[in-house]
Amino acid sequence: MNTPPPSFPLPQPTGWWRWAPGVHVLFNYQRDWLASDIVAGLVLSAILVPVGMGYAEAAGVPAIYGLYATIIPLVIYALLGPSRIMVLGPDSTLAAVIASLILPLAGGSVERAIALAGVLALMTGVCLLLIGFARLGVMADLFSKPIRLGFFNAIALTVMISQLPKLMGFSATVSGSLARLAEMVRGFLDGRGNPAAMVVGVSCLVLILGIRHWRPRWPAVLIAVVLATSISALFNLSATVGLDVVGPVPRGLPVPTLPFATVTLDDLRVLAPGAAIIALLAFADTSVLSRALAQRSGTRVNPDQEMLALGSANLAAGLMQGFPISSSNSRTPVAASAGAQTQLANLVGAGVIALLLVLAPGLVKDMPQAALGAVVITACISFTDWPGMLALLRQRRVEFMLAAASFLGVVFYGVIEGIVGAIALSLLVMVWNAWHPYHTVLVRVNGMKGYHDVTRHPEGRFVPGLVLFRWDEQLFFANADLFHEAVLQAVDQAITPTRQVIVAADAVNDIDVTAADMLAVLDHELEARGIDLQFAGLKGHVKDLIMRYGLSPRFDAEHFHPTVGNAVNVYRARHSVNWKDWDE
Repeated sequence: MNTPPPSFPLPQPTGWWRWAPGVHVLFNYQRDWLASDIVAGLVLSAILVPVGMGYAEAAGVPAIYGLYATIIPLVIYALLGPSRIMVLGPDSTLAAVIASLILPLAGGSVERAIALAGVLALMTGVCLLLIGFARLGVMADLFSKPIRLGFFNAIALTVMISQLPKLMGFSATVSGSLARLAEMVRGFLDGRGNPAAMVVGVSCLVLILGIRHWRPRWPAVLIAVVLATSISALFNLSATVGLDVVGPVPRGLPVPTLPFATVTLDDLRVLAPGAAIIALLAFADTSVLSRALAQRSGTRVNPDQEMLALGSANLAAGLMQGFPISSSNSRTPVAASAGAQTQLANLVGAGVIALLLVLAPGLVKDMPQAALGAVVITACISFTDWPGMLALLRQRRVEFMLAAASFLGVVFYGVIEGIVGAIALSLLVMVWNAWHPYHTVLVRVNGMKGYHDVTRHPEGRFVPGLVLFRWDEQLFFANADLFHEAVLQAVDQAITPTRQVIVAADAVNDIDVTAADMLAVLDHELEARGIDLQFAGLKGHVKDLIMRYGLSPRFDAEHFHPTVGNAVNVYRARHSVNWKDWDE
């Protein structure tokens, strides 16, 4: 998005307008924006048609349903969405999730796949509305960067493999990414591929990637698809060489339908966790893109309203024979670079697609399936991030392992299983880190203020008779024994007989009952050895907890110090230690 941000002099919507910020903009529309919005809408519609149809095929439903899932969400978001140039529609990331959920349940029936996709959109919309009303967006934080990297790379690989049959001109009879890839290799070696499909698919692939590299401002997808469709129609490749094309599409707009006729309760139970994950993925992507657009235009976006608009768009998609949709990181920049000023650009784009379906649906009947496969594959290439995973390997191996677990889980076990497994592993890592936090002994380093980690500064000086012990985590039942043993070990390894232990507790933000009992036992053991246990930097609310747990007889006010430096000064004054600091 290299164009300058548009100027929006309108005030922020208030009252009832805040529930329909798009309507608020349209009611206060300025004539100066009209030409830019119309041009942007026309450019956008030219991209939305092939991309929407390609993603529909990747999601496991006929291509025309990608247009159904594009028109209504664009309109709904234009009215309810807070972002003025956000584009909603079918998404390549979600396509693999949708296909993995509905195709096993459909059992080869196209009608059931369409119905299941519609139900999944309705369930996703409900989840997004719950996120918006209950302000549960924090759940998206479960998708940490390593999990997202592994997931997106796995999704890209899975979707690209699923599109290979289109590029090669024959269908795959097996499920599973690796099995399908093996069948593609065998089919190619056996000569089962359609040469025309291969030429069209590879040519579109090379053309799109080449234009994106050499002429990034040109509409690469539109150019490739229009050329492929024109050649297919001109030479009637469907009849002459057996090239697989989209074929005739129904004239007219979709009719609102409740897609529950062929869906059972068992289907709903299978779809429910998938709808929740799709909602979280859509929420995470939309939130990031929405904040970036708001920052660019100097406006503010209400994230809860964003989810309400996205949820409403998914509900509408489900009722209009569509499937789950999200924001688009590829089509939104197209609208922005074409000069979109407001939500009217989305309405123009939706209107052009609707006119296409009503007046000239035959324009897309000769569109090669191989071209749609190339569109999806290039979209997948754009969001892969293999260097990011390799960077994790250099930066922190445990994070790379989480990314690898997410990647392998999605590839070998499926989208839902892979994501749930990776989230579970990340939570285990979080628990492990809290269970085994970093702790160290502090020393004074000449020429440096404060007290520092002895492992990083072995040249540091110890205060005679004093152990400064730092603990970098809350104290709770899982790490209480570790704290107990670590303090005693620090005392045993001290170079001089210990008189006092000061716990540098700035990072301790909570102490539970189990840890409080441990502190009482530890204090008793140290007292028996003639050692006083005190704390420095402990937060006020944590000190209140210690008192509430009944430890005030052991830990009175003299046991707490505001800083480590203050605690050391009090210790030196009380014990007349023969030790001179470097700054004295």
